[in-house]
Amino acid sequence: MSLAGKQCIVTGGFGALGGTVASALRAAGARVTAIDRAAAPADADGIGGVDLSDATEARAAIDKAVSEMGGLFALVNIAGGFRWEKLAEGDVATWDFLYTVNLKTAVCACKAALPHLLKAGGRIVNIGAGAAAKAGAGMGAYAASKAGVAKLTEALAEEVKESGITVNAILPSIIDTSANRKDMPKSDFSKWVKPEEIAALIAFLLSDEAAAITGASIPISGRV
Repeated sequence: MSLAGKQCIVTGGFGALGGTVASALRAAGARVTAIDRAAAPADADGIGGVDLSDATEARAAIDKAVSEMGGLFALVNIAGGFRWEKLAEGDVATWDFLYTVNLKTAVCACKAALPHLLKAGGRIVNIGAGAAAKAGAGMGAYAASKAGVAKLTEALAEEVKESGITVNAILPSIIDTSANRKDMPKSDFSKWVKPEEIAALIAFLLSDEAAAITGASIPISGRV
């Protein structure tokens, strides 16, 4: 499907999933700016060193990206993190950390992007997690933060539905990345969802064919 001429921002765009998504959107014809807390690689088309949990930094980075691209059609929020930690042995600070990197970054990015999206409609796609629907042991802080992403998605979809903006979330299970393979070396990697499969779903949600879909949280689970 074609996204020719569409201007897209991908947060967390220098990471394993973000990089794959950015590449897929570019292959579909979109112009993509990656925004990430990490420093921008030498060959990257994006803005590095941005704390997206800071509303001022998020707004400055998104305004810069929109100015350089000449507009904004879509925001894809991939920035985030993960920690596995049981409550009894864990640190309460972990809950603050995951709230900040998973939910607050999405809130700040959405708020910064809205003035641009409201000019002509557009799309927002947030990365939630399957764990938001059913948390396992050691997943409390992570699942709570991702449940917040799902509720942000639902509420924002209602707030902007008359403006032509759609807001959706996707809920991956375990993503097949090198970091996850290293952390879980005895797992059956073939059951995990691949970054390319997530990228394809995001591209669909940005397409004309998905114009009627909003406020949805869509599982993408592989065979986990």
